[in-house]
Amino acid sequence: MHPAAEHSPLGKSSEYVSTYTPSLLFPIPRLAKWAELGVSGDSLPWHGVDFWNCFELSWLLSSGKPVVAIGEFAIPADSPNIIESKSFKLYLNSLNQTVFESPAALQACLEKDLSAAAGKPVGVRIRGLDEVTGEGVISLPGQCIDDLDVSISNYEQPQPELLRCNKEKQVDQVLHSHLLKSNCPVTGQPDWGSVVVEYRGPELDAASLLTYLISFRQHADFHEQCVERIWLDLKRLLDPEHLTVYARYVRRGGLDINPYRSTGPVDVDNRRLVRQ
Repeated sequence: MHPAAEHSPLGKSSEYVSTYTPSLLFPIPRLAKWAELGVSGDSLPWHGVDFWNCFELSWLLSSGKPVVAIGEFAIPADSPNIIESKSFKLYLNSLNQTVFESPAALQACLEKDLSAAAGKPVGVRIRGLDEVTGEGVISLPGQCIDDLDVSISNYEQPQPELLRCNKEKQVDQVLHSHLLKSNCPVTGQPDWGSVVVEYRGPELDAASLLTYLISFRQHADFHEQCVERIWLDLKRLLDPEHLTVYARYVRRGGLDINPYRSTGPVDVDNRRLVRQ
């Protein structure tokens, strides 16, 4: 378990606070996990962003009438802190009985509080239900590898030694899987996600990638750190010209988390998948 997470509200009984309380946000420093992965916060090897989508965003107009919307939050991958997910939900719930004169006023409040918790500017969009409905759901790009015939029996920790590639063949390829599962490092509850690997370099053996992803099944880590581990393991194997790894996680408590890591700037398509 991350040492800071022990003091977070995750896994503990929490009182519902329905009026604005920014102190509910609980930041967790990224440095300890970066060090575990052999990465320095001063020279991160990736670009990226963590996209959070909130489907339980509500506040009051000055008339007392409630409003519901969908919130989209973009947290820089190089921010000093992640925001613990339960504290994020508790903070958003604290807006439920709070008056904001306009969506712009709410957006400014969210930007201020979330940026303070993350340690870097956080992008915020407040989106109407009709706008998001009109976008529908999307399918992941590239080849789905989930029907490949593989065997695996060890699920306790990621096994990068399973990964294989053909260094004699260079490809530009996109692979994806819906079989990513890990566990919350605090509560032990399952986190379900779909993962995409986009790369240009030696051909990655798709079956080996699938068994590697399945090896996360009992691994305990936060969403962001799972994606960083996958990115680093593939980078070390392939030494690719380009590599992007991202995961679209199933929402919990009205929030889904979608970390993106890449060798270059990322262009995020934040439309949801069918499981989101």
